Amino acid sequence: MKNRIFTVAIIGVGARGGDTYGPLIHAQKDKFKIVALCDLRKERLERFGEEFGVPENARFQCEEEFFKEKRADLLLVATQDQDHVGHCIKGFAAGYDIMTEKPLTDKKEECQALLDAQKNSGKKALVCHVLRYAPAFLRMKQLLDAGTIGRLVAIDALERVGSWHQAHSYVRGNWRTTKHAAPMILAKCCHDLDLLQYYANSKCKSVSSVGDCTFFNAQNTPASAAKRCVDCPIEKDCPYSAKHIYLTLWEKKGCPVDLWPFNVIAPAPLTEEKLMKAVEEGPYGRCVFACDNDVVDHQQTMMTFENGVKATLTMTGFTYGGGRRITFYGTMGQITMDEQEGKITIGRYEKDPEIINIDELVEKGYAHGGGDQGLINSLYDMLNGNAGEVTSFEASVESHLIGICAEESRLKGGELIYVHNK
Repeated sequence: MKNRIFTVAIIGVGARGGDTYGPLIHAQKDKFKIVALCDLRKERLERFGEEFGVPENARFQCEEEFFKEKRADLLLVATQDQDHVGHCIKGFAAGYDIMTEKPLTDKKEECQALLDAQKNSGKKALVCHVLRYAPAFLRMKQLLDAGTIGRLVAIDALERVGSWHQAHSYVRGNWRTTKHAAPMILAKCCHDLDLLQYYANSKCKSVSSVGDCTFFNAQNTPASAAKRCVDCPIEKDCPYSAKHIYLTLWEKKGCPVDLWPFNVIAPAPLTEEKLMKAVEEGPYGRCVFACDNDVVDHQQTMMTFENGVKATLTMTGFTYGGGRRITFYGTMGQITMDEQEGKITIGRYEKDPEIINIDELVEKGYAHGGGDQGLINSLYDMLNGNAGEVTSFEASVESHLIGICAEESRLKGGELIYVHNK
Protein backbone atom coordinates (compact mmCIF):
# COMPACT_ATOMS: atom_id res chain seq x y z
CA MET A 1 0.00 0.00 0.00
CA LYS A 2 1.71 3.16 -1.22
CA ASN A 3 2.63 5.82 1.37
CA ARG A 4 1.26 3.80 4.28
CA ILE A 5 2.67 4.60 7.71
CA PHE A 6 3.26 1.42 9.75
CA THR A 7 2.97 1.53 13.53
CA VAL A 8 5.76 -0.08 15.56
CA ALA A 9 5.93 -1.54 19.09
CA ILE A 10 9.38 -2.24 20.56
CA ILE A 11 10.13 -4.75 23.30
CA GLY A 12 13.63 -4.13 24.61
CA VAL A 13 14.90 -0.56 24.30
CA GLY A 14 18.56 -1.26 24.95
CA ALA A 15 21.58 -0.67 22.72
CA ARG A 16 19.86 -2.11 19.64
CA GLY A 17 16.14 -1.48 20.16
CA GLY A 18 16.55 1.94 21.73
CA ASP A 19 19.85 3.40 20.57
CA THR A 20 20.04 1.93 17.05
CA TYR A 21 16.85 0.72 15.37
CA GLY A 22 14.55 3.04 17.31
CA PRO A 23 16.16 6.27 16.02
CA LEU A 24 16.44 4.91 12.46
CA ILE A 25 12.74 4.01 12.48
CA HIS A 26 11.68 7.22 14.22
CA ALA A 27 13.61 9.32 11.67
CA GLN A 28 11.39 8.03 8.82
CA LYS A 29 8.16 9.65 9.94
CA ASP A 30 6.58 9.19 6.51
CA LYS A 31 6.95 5.41 6.86
CA PHE A 32 6.85 4.48 10.56
CA LYS A 33 5.40 5.61 13.86
CA ILE A 34 6.59 4.12 17.17
CA VAL A 35 3.52 3.77 19.40
CA ALA A 36 4.46 1.42 22.27
CA LEU A 37 7.54 0.42 24.27
CA CYS A 38 8.31 -2.34 26.75
CA ASP A 39 11.41 -2.68 28.92
CA LEU A 40 12.19 -3.71 32.50
CA ARG A 41 14.16 -0.50 33.07
CA LYS A 42 12.04 2.54 33.88
CA GLU A 43 14.77 5.02 32.94
CA ARG A 44 15.06 3.55 29.44
CA LEU A 45 11.29 3.72 28.98
CA GLU A 46 11.19 7.34 30.09
CA ARG A 47 14.12 8.37 27.92
CA PHE A 48 12.99 6.68 24.70
CA GLY A 49 9.33 7.35 25.37
CA GLU A 50 10.12 11.05 25.30
CA GLU A 51 12.51 10.73 22.33
CA PHE A 52 10.05 8.75 20.18
CA GLY A 53 6.90 10.55 21.34
CA VAL A 54 5.33 7.48 22.96
CA PRO A 55 2.72 8.43 25.61
CA GLU A 56 3.19 7.21 29.19
CA ASN A 57 0.19 4.86 28.99
CA ALA A 58 1.91 3.01 26.13
CA ARG A 59 5.14 2.38 28.04
CA PHE A 60 5.27 -0.99 29.79
CA GLN A 61 7.63 -2.53 32.32
CA CYS A 62 5.53 -5.70 32.49
CA GLU A 63 5.61 -7.85 29.36
CA GLU A 64 2.41 -9.67 30.33
CA GLU A 65 0.59 -6.34 30.28
CA PHE A 66 2.30 -5.38 27.01
CA PHE A 67 1.15 -8.59 25.28
CA LYS A 68 -2.47 -8.37 26.47
CA GLU A 69 -3.37 -6.81 23.14
CA LYS A 70 -1.87 -6.05 19.77
CA ARG A 71 -0.52 -2.50 19.90
CA ALA A 72 0.97 -1.94 16.41
CA ASP A 73 1.48 -3.39 12.94
CA LEU A 74 5.07 -4.45 13.64
CA LEU A 75 6.74 -5.83 16.75
CA LEU A 76 10.48 -5.20 17.07
CA VAL A 77 12.01 -7.80 19.41
CA ALA A 78 15.31 -6.49 20.79
CA THR A 79 15.51 -8.27 24.13
CA GLN A 80 18.18 -10.63 25.48
CA ASP A 81 19.09 -13.74 23.47
CA GLN A 82 17.11 -16.24 25.53
CA ASP A 83 13.94 -14.13 25.31
CA HIS A 84 13.74 -13.93 21.51
CA VAL A 85 11.82 -17.17 20.94
CA GLY A 86 9.17 -16.50 23.58
CA HIS A 87 8.61 -12.92 22.51
CA CYS A 88 8.40 -13.84 18.81
CA ILE A 89 5.89 -16.61 19.45
CA LYS A 90 3.76 -14.27 21.58
CA GLY A 91 4.02 -11.64 18.86
CA PHE A 92 2.87 -14.01 16.12
CA ALA A 93 -0.04 -15.15 18.30
CA ALA A 94 -1.07 -11.52 18.78
CA GLY A 95 -1.04 -10.90 15.01
CA TYR A 96 2.17 -8.86 14.61
CA ASP A 97 4.57 -8.83 11.71
CA ILE A 98 7.97 -9.20 13.39
CA MET A 99 11.52 -7.94 13.14
CA THR A 100 13.78 -9.62 15.68
CA GLU A 101 17.33 -9.37 16.87
CA LYS A 102 19.55 -12.40 16.56
CA PRO A 103 20.50 -15.01 17.48
CA LEU A 104 17.03 -16.53 17.40
CA THR A 105 17.92 -19.47 19.64
CA ASP A 106 20.62 -22.04 20.40
CA LYS A 107 18.18 -24.98 20.34
CA LYS A 108 17.16 -26.97 17.25
CA GLU A 109 13.63 -27.61 18.50
CA GLU A 110 13.04 -23.89 19.01
CA CYS A 111 14.10 -23.18 15.42
CA GLN A 112 11.24 -25.38 14.25
CA ALA A 113 8.85 -23.88 16.81
CA LEU A 114 9.53 -20.41 15.37
CA LEU A 115 8.97 -21.58 11.80
CA ASP A 116 5.70 -23.24 12.83
CA ALA A 117 4.54 -20.15 14.74
CA GLN A 118 5.15 -17.90 11.74
CA LYS A 119 3.47 -20.32 9.33
CA ASN A 120 0.39 -20.61 11.54
CA SER A 121 0.14 -16.83 11.92
CA GLY A 122 0.59 -16.04 8.23
CA LYS A 123 2.62 -12.97 9.23
CA LYS A 124 5.85 -11.56 7.79
CA ALA A 125 9.13 -11.80 9.68
CA LEU A 126 12.65 -10.41 9.37
CA VAL A 127 15.81 -11.34 11.30
CA CYS A 128 18.37 -8.58 11.91
CA HIS A 129 21.24 -10.11 9.93
CA VAL A 130 22.25 -6.58 9.05
CA LEU A 131 25.43 -7.45 7.15
CA ARG A 132 23.36 -8.89 4.29
CA TYR A 133 22.19 -5.30 3.76
CA ALA A 134 25.66 -3.69 4.04
CA PRO A 135 27.07 -2.46 0.69
CA ALA A 136 30.52 -4.08 0.99
CA PHE A 137 29.09 -7.49 1.82
CA LEU A 138 26.47 -7.15 -0.90
CA ARG A 139 29.19 -6.28 -3.42
CA MET A 140 31.00 -9.53 -2.67
CA LYS A 141 27.81 -11.51 -3.25
CA GLN A 142 27.34 -9.71 -6.57
CA LEU A 143 30.92 -10.51 -7.60
CA LEU A 144 30.50 -14.18 -6.74
CA ASP A 145 27.15 -14.46 -8.54
CA ALA A 146 28.65 -12.79 -11.62
CA GLY A 147 31.32 -15.49 -11.82
CA THR A 148 34.14 -13.00 -11.26
CA ILE A 149 36.42 -15.73 -9.86
CA GLY A 150 34.79 -18.67 -11.62
CA ARG A 151 33.26 -21.40 -9.48
CA LEU A 152 33.56 -20.85 -5.74
CA VAL A 153 35.62 -23.60 -4.08
CA ALA A 154 36.43 -22.40 -0.55
CA ILE A 155 35.95 -19.52 1.90
CA ASP A 156 38.27 -18.46 4.74
CA ALA A 157 36.70 -16.04 7.26
CA LEU A 158 38.24 -14.25 10.23
CA GLU A 159 36.13 -12.55 12.89
CA ARG A 160 38.42 -10.19 14.78
CA VAL A 161 36.46 -9.69 17.99
CA GLY A 162 39.18 -7.42 19.35
CA SER A 163 40.71 -7.44 22.82
CA TRP A 164 38.60 -4.68 24.36
CA HIS A 165 35.35 -5.96 22.74
CA GLN A 166 36.03 -9.46 24.07
CA ALA A 167 36.49 -8.01 27.55
CA HIS A 168 33.43 -5.75 27.28
CA SER A 169 30.80 -8.13 25.87
CA TYR A 170 32.02 -11.67 26.48
CA VAL A 171 33.93 -11.45 29.76
CA ARG A 172 32.24 -8.66 31.74
CA GLY A 173 29.06 -8.13 29.74
CA ASN A 174 25.66 -9.62 28.97
CA TRP A 175 27.02 -12.33 26.63
CA ARG A 176 29.65 -13.69 29.03
CA THR A 177 27.83 -16.87 30.04
CA THR A 178 25.54 -19.41 28.40
CA LYS A 179 23.30 -19.17 31.48
CA HIS A 180 21.97 -15.88 30.10
CA ALA A 181 22.95 -15.83 26.41
CA ALA A 182 23.65 -18.03 23.44
CA PRO A 183 27.11 -19.60 22.98
CA MET A 184 29.56 -17.13 21.51
CA ILE A 185 29.60 -18.84 18.10
CA LEU A 186 25.96 -17.70 17.83
CA ALA A 187 26.02 -14.57 19.99
CA LYS A 188 28.95 -13.04 18.09
CA CYS A 189 29.21 -15.04 14.86
CA CYS A 190 25.56 -15.41 13.81
CA HIS A 191 26.44 -12.68 11.26
CA ASP A 192 29.42 -14.64 9.96
CA LEU A 193 27.60 -17.98 9.77
CA ASP A 194 24.69 -16.33 7.97
CA LEU A 195 27.08 -14.77 5.44
CA LEU A 196 28.97 -18.02 4.86
CA GLN A 197 25.74 -19.87 4.13
CA TYR A 198 24.60 -16.95 1.94
CA TYR A 199 27.83 -16.91 -0.07
CA ALA A 200 28.13 -20.70 -0.35
CA ASN A 201 24.54 -20.67 -1.65
CA SER A 202 23.91 -24.11 -0.21
CA LYS A 203 22.79 -25.89 2.92
CA CYS A 204 25.60 -27.02 5.21
CA LYS A 205 26.37 -30.74 5.29
CA SER A 206 28.77 -31.09 8.24
CA VAL A 207 30.59 -29.05 10.88
CA SER A 208 33.62 -29.51 13.12
CA SER A 209 34.69 -26.96 15.72
CA VAL A 210 37.24 -26.46 18.50
CA GLY A 211 37.69 -23.63 20.99
CA ASP A 212 38.13 -22.73 24.65
CA CYS A 213 38.27 -19.96 27.20
CA THR A 214 42.04 -20.13 27.37
CA PHE A 215 42.98 -16.78 28.88
CA PHE A 216 40.09 -15.03 30.63
CA ASN A 217 39.89 -17.22 33.71
CA ALA A 218 41.12 -17.31 37.31
CA GLN A 219 44.17 -19.42 36.43
CA ASN A 220 45.71 -16.46 34.60
CA THR A 221 45.17 -13.86 37.33
CA PRO A 222 48.34 -11.81 37.93
CA ALA A 223 49.67 -12.30 41.47
CA SER A 224 49.03 -8.71 42.57
CA ALA A 225 45.72 -8.13 40.75
CA ALA A 226 42.62 -6.93 42.62
CA LYS A 227 39.03 -8.02 42.01
CA ARG A 228 38.14 -4.59 40.59
CA CYS A 229 40.15 -2.29 38.35
CA VAL A 230 39.75 0.75 40.62
CA ASP A 231 41.53 -1.13 43.43
CA CYS A 232 44.23 -2.75 41.30
CA PRO A 233 47.92 -1.77 41.68
CA ILE A 234 48.74 -2.95 38.13
CA GLU A 235 45.69 -1.41 36.42
CA LYS A 236 47.69 1.21 34.52
CA ASP A 237 49.70 -1.49 32.75
CA CYS A 238 46.74 -3.76 31.97
CA PRO A 239 45.29 -3.60 28.42
CA TYR A 240 41.94 -4.78 29.81
CA SER A 241 41.65 -1.99 32.39
CA ALA A 242 38.03 -0.88 32.76
CA LYS A 243 39.23 2.63 33.65
CA HIS A 244 41.08 2.79 30.33
CA ILE A 245 38.26 1.29 28.22
CA TYR A 246 35.39 3.30 29.72
CA LEU A 247 37.03 6.55 30.81
CA THR A 248 40.23 7.20 28.86
CA LEU A 249 38.80 6.06 25.53
CA TRP A 250 35.55 7.95 26.20
CA GLU A 251 37.56 11.14 26.67
CA LYS A 252 39.61 10.44 23.52
CA LYS A 253 36.39 10.17 21.52
CA GLY A 254 35.39 13.64 22.68
CA CYS A 255 33.16 12.68 25.62
CA PRO A 256 30.12 11.68 23.52
CA VAL A 257 26.83 11.93 25.40
CA ASP A 258 25.50 8.63 24.07
CA LEU A 259 27.79 6.21 22.26
CA TRP A 260 28.29 2.45 22.39
CA PRO A 261 29.84 0.79 24.36
CA PHE A 262 29.84 3.53 26.98
CA ASN A 263 26.05 3.85 26.95
CA VAL A 264 25.78 0.18 27.94
CA ILE A 265 27.39 0.65 31.32
CA ALA A 266 25.75 3.96 32.31
CA PRO A 267 22.54 5.81 31.36
CA ALA A 268 22.68 8.72 28.93
CA PRO A 269 23.54 11.52 28.90
CA LEU A 270 26.98 10.17 29.77
CA THR A 271 29.21 11.97 32.22
CA GLU A 272 32.57 11.13 33.77
CA GLU A 273 30.85 10.76 37.15
CA LYS A 274 28.33 8.20 35.82
CA LEU A 275 31.02 6.18 34.07
CA MET A 276 33.28 6.19 37.14
CA LYS A 277 30.42 5.02 39.34
CA ALA A 278 29.72 2.16 36.90
CA VAL A 279 33.39 1.14 36.92
CA GLU A 280 33.53 1.34 40.72
CA GLU A 281 30.32 -0.59 41.41
CA GLY A 282 29.01 -2.34 38.30
CA PRO A 283 29.89 -5.57 36.48
CA TYR A 284 31.97 -3.74 33.87
CA GLY A 285 34.52 -2.70 36.50
CA ARG A 286 35.51 -6.25 37.42
CA CYS A 287 38.93 -7.70 36.70
CA VAL A 288 38.71 -9.80 33.52
CA PHE A 289 40.22 -12.71 35.47
CA ALA A 290 37.59 -12.50 38.23
CA CYS A 291 34.30 -12.70 36.31
CA ASP A 292 31.70 -15.46 36.00
CA ASN A 293 32.26 -15.88 32.24
CA ASP A 294 32.22 -19.30 30.61
CA VAL A 295 32.10 -18.58 26.86
CA VAL A 296 35.12 -19.09 24.61
CA ASP A 297 37.75 -16.48 23.85
CA HIS A 298 38.66 -18.20 20.58
CA GLN A 299 37.02 -20.78 18.32
CA GLN A 300 37.73 -22.31 14.92
CA THR A 301 34.99 -23.90 12.84
CA MET A 302 35.19 -25.92 9.62
CA MET A 303 32.16 -26.42 7.37
CA THR A 304 31.40 -28.53 4.31
CA PHE A 305 28.38 -27.42 2.29
CA GLU A 306 26.18 -29.75 0.30
CA ASN A 307 27.39 -28.27 -3.01
CA GLY A 308 31.02 -29.05 -2.10
CA VAL A 309 32.11 -25.57 -0.99
CA LYS A 310 34.35 -25.67 2.09
CA ALA A 311 34.56 -22.86 4.66
CA THR A 312 36.57 -22.05 7.75
CA LEU A 313 35.72 -19.45 10.39
CA THR A 314 38.18 -18.24 13.01
CA MET A 315 36.70 -16.17 15.83
CA THR A 316 39.19 -14.71 18.28
CA GLY A 317 39.39 -12.04 20.94
CA PHE A 318 43.17 -11.88 20.58
CA THR A 319 43.44 -9.29 17.83
CA TYR A 320 44.87 -5.78 17.81
CA GLY A 321 41.89 -4.33 16.00
CA GLY A 322 38.44 -5.37 14.91
CA GLY A 323 36.61 -6.03 11.68
CA ARG A 324 36.10 -9.02 9.43
CA ARG A 325 38.35 -10.45 6.77
CA ILE A 326 36.87 -12.88 4.24
CA THR A 327 38.74 -14.54 1.36
CA PHE A 328 36.97 -16.39 -1.43
CA TYR A 329 38.91 -18.92 -3.50
CA GLY A 330 37.55 -19.73 -6.96
CA THR A 331 38.59 -21.59 -10.08
CA MET A 332 39.51 -18.32 -11.82
CA GLY A 333 40.82 -16.15 -8.96
CA GLN A 334 40.28 -14.94 -5.41
CA ILE A 335 38.54 -12.06 -3.62
CA THR A 336 39.52 -10.70 -0.21
CA MET A 337 37.44 -8.22 1.76
CA ASP A 338 39.21 -6.73 4.79
CA GLU A 339 37.29 -4.25 6.93
CA GLN A 340 40.44 -3.29 8.83
CA GLU A 341 42.25 -2.36 5.62
CA GLY A 342 39.07 -0.87 4.18
CA LYS A 343 39.26 -2.58 0.82
CA ILE A 344 38.10 -5.42 -1.41
CA THR A 345 40.88 -6.95 -3.51
CA ILE A 346 39.94 -8.91 -6.63
CA GLY A 347 42.76 -11.09 -7.93
CA ARG A 348 41.98 -12.82 -11.20
CA TYR A 349 44.65 -15.26 -12.29
CA GLU A 350 47.28 -13.74 -14.61
CA LYS A 351 45.76 -10.26 -14.26
CA ASP A 352 46.60 -7.18 -12.20
CA PRO A 353 44.54 -6.97 -8.97
CA GLU A 354 41.53 -4.68 -8.79
CA ILE A 355 40.95 -2.69 -5.59
CA ILE A 356 37.57 -1.46 -4.39
CA ASN A 357 37.58 1.08 -1.54
CA ILE A 358 34.93 0.06 1.00
CA ASP A 359 34.40 3.68 2.10
CA GLU A 360 33.19 4.51 -1.39
CA LEU A 361 30.41 1.92 -1.00
CA VAL A 362 29.18 2.94 2.42
CA GLU A 363 27.02 5.91 3.34
CA LYS A 364 28.62 7.53 6.37
CA GLY A 365 26.96 7.63 9.78
CA TYR A 366 25.39 4.19 9.89
CA ALA A 367 26.62 1.16 11.80
CA HIS A 368 27.54 -2.27 10.47
CA GLY A 369 28.89 -0.78 7.26
CA GLY A 370 25.55 0.78 6.38
CA GLY A 371 23.68 -2.45 7.14
CA ASP A 372 21.50 -1.03 9.92
CA GLN A 373 19.99 1.59 7.62
CA GLY A 374 19.70 -0.93 4.79
CA LEU A 375 17.77 -3.27 7.05
CA ILE A 376 15.22 -0.60 7.98
CA ASN A 377 14.78 0.35 4.32
CA SER A 378 14.18 -3.29 3.43
CA LEU A 379 11.77 -3.61 6.35
CA TYR A 380 9.47 -0.98 4.90
CA ASP A 381 9.54 -2.58 1.48
CA MET A 382 8.73 -5.96 3.02
CA LEU A 383 5.79 -4.63 5.03
CA ASN A 384 4.49 -2.90 1.90
CA GLY A 385 4.68 -6.12 -0.08
CA ASN A 386 7.34 -4.76 -2.45
CA ALA A 387 10.14 -7.12 -1.40
CA GLY A 388 10.65 -10.55 0.10
CA GLU A 389 12.25 -11.24 3.44
CA VAL A 390 15.95 -11.35 2.48
CA THR A 391 16.78 -12.46 6.02
CA SER A 392 13.64 -14.50 6.63
CA PHE A 393 13.23 -16.94 9.50
CA GLU A 394 13.65 -19.80 7.04
CA ALA A 395 16.94 -18.44 5.71
CA SER A 396 18.18 -17.57 9.19
CA VAL A 397 17.41 -20.96 10.70
CA GLU A 398 19.92 -22.63 8.36
CA SER A 399 22.83 -20.60 9.76
CA HIS A 400 21.56 -21.09 13.31
CA LEU A 401 21.69 -24.86 12.80
CA ILE A 402 25.33 -24.50 11.74
CA GLY A 403 26.10 -22.60 14.96
CA ILE A 404 24.21 -25.07 17.14
CA CYS A 405 26.11 -27.98 15.56
CA ALA A 406 29.42 -26.10 15.88
CA GLU A 407 28.91 -25.70 19.62
CA GLU A 408 27.93 -29.37 19.93
CA SER A 409 31.13 -30.29 18.08
CA ARG A 410 33.25 -28.03 20.29
CA LEU A 411 31.87 -29.58 23.45
CA LYS A 412 32.68 -33.00 22.00
CA GLY A 413 36.29 -32.09 21.24
CA GLY A 414 35.86 -31.29 17.56
CA GLU A 415 33.73 -34.27 16.57
CA LEU A 416 32.22 -34.10 13.06
CA ILE A 417 28.51 -33.21 13.31
CA TYR A 418 26.04 -33.58 10.44
CA VAL A 419 23.72 -30.60 10.31
CA HIS A 420 20.73 -32.32 8.76
CA ASN A 421 21.56 -35.86 9.92
CA LYS A 422 23.79 -38.16 7.92
